[in-house]
Amino acid sequence: MHRLRLLVLTTSVLLVAGFCHAQTATGETVMLNLPRASQHAQVTQRIGITDITVNYHRPLVKGRQIWGKVVPYGEVWRAGANENTTISFSDPVAIESQPLDKGVYGLHMIPGENQWIVIFSKNSNAWGSFTYKQEEDALRVTVKPQTAKFHDALAYDFDDVKPDSTVVTMRWDKVAVPFKVAVKVNDIVVTSIHQQLQGLSGYYYWESWDDAASYFLANKIDLDEALKDEDQSIQIEEHYDNLMNKSAILEAMGHKQDAEVFRAKALDKGSALQLYFYGRQLQGEKKQEEAFSIFRANAKKFPDNWTSHVGLARVYSGQGDFDNAVKEMQLALTSAPDTRKANLQNYVKRLQAKEDINR
Repeated sequence: MHRLRLLVLTTSVLLVAGFCHAQTATGETVMLNLPRASQHAQVTQRIGITDITVNYHRPLVKGRQIWGKVVPYGEVWRAGANENTTISFSDPVAIESQPLDKGVYGLHMIPGENQWIVIFSKNSNAWGSFTYKQEEDALRVTVKPQTAKFHDALAYDFDDVKPDSTVVTMRWDKVAVPFKVAVKVNDIVVTSIHQQLQGLSGYYYWESWDDAASYFLANKIDLDEALKDEDQSIQIEEHYDNLMNKSAILEAMGHKQDAEVFRAKALDKGSALQLYFYGRQLQGEKKQEEAFSIFRANAKKFPDNWTSHVGLARVYSGQGDFDNAVKEMQLALTSAPDTRKANLQNYVKRLQAKEDINR
């Protein structure tokens, strides 16, 4: 009986040892966390609020003939190494103008000398392309390969990044395979805004409604909704920011008199820093005299604030009165935060050289 137990134990150990060293076709173990010849990589690009992520392994050329030999033409290829290369989209997208729902997809390709087929499979958990089935395709697109600089390690990059699209490019050896991913950013953001405002942030925080209104205004999507959201923000808590935003919305809607009323209310609530930056905004819009008026009003309301002195220095500089401009900038230096002093000292030097700091 003792010898039988010993024989069973010895056989079990050998079986386990053999199983733990099971290998893939490329000689890598599947049981232990050990270095792989084709190392793992992951890249993500956000377009609007949509995340696009490619998860893949990076085989090396290692002096081999890749296209047409290691990777045959006309056959489904895993577009990487080891497990499925996957691509995920956190929202619906369009691939080469064809719609694709959000989700995680197995990414496969069929190489060709003049054109490639890029495949998005509903099965994202396979090992490579060995069990690939065409009936599991969510989408196929045909693209043109490009000649590229040599890449020893296969790589995925996000090229030509724009506010509503990017080009995903696979590069390996001297070939690049690009496909365009487009996102309906405004539609997705508007839906997300509505969902977010149904939560706690929509009940307690004026900033949430103000941010929503700002997005609608900046992107010229729906000014009526922008105005409604800004009113909700003001109802929760009245601030310089939401009052000034409401003024801008009314201005964009053509209600100039109403816009001026809310602009005045905002300026009355504004801090010295807010008023100074509003003046700088006006300067950026080439409204110099309006900006100078704001700088003067800021100095009357907050005579001891460093930004008021900077504003007056700008007024004097614009008038060519560099002596008084230097004095005001030096006064600003005495109370400005340390992080601002180097910039102000540079202004002093420019003014001493009789250079208009508004240009």
